[in-house]
Amino acid sequence: MAQFDNVSIIKLANVYFDGRCVSHTIQFADGSRKTVGVILPSSLTFNTGAPEVMEGVGGSCRVRLKGQSDWINYAAGQSFDVPANSSFEIACDEPYHYVCHFG
Repeated sequence: MAQFDNVSIIKLANVYFDGRCVSHTIQFADGSRKTVGVILPSSLTFNTGAPEVMEGVGGSCRVRLKGQSDWINYAAGQSFDVPANSSFEIACDEPYHYVCHFG
């Protein structure tokens, strides 16, 4: 899906890690939400509350989930799952555009 229709967008950006990750929250009529954002070249660690699916829509990254020793490469068109109450490390050598699906 290239776009989301009939949504509300929170105008104020979510800015993390001194601007190395910026996203906007999208709210759907059914109450669900997603974020759409970009991670600039960096290595970051994110903590999760709810389960997440990170869908890559541009660029690439390497990811290591909490408790795993291996890094896995992801490109545009690929996604990875992160359990609730966990964390993941992400390393990007280029801007990585994503949609984060919650729940």
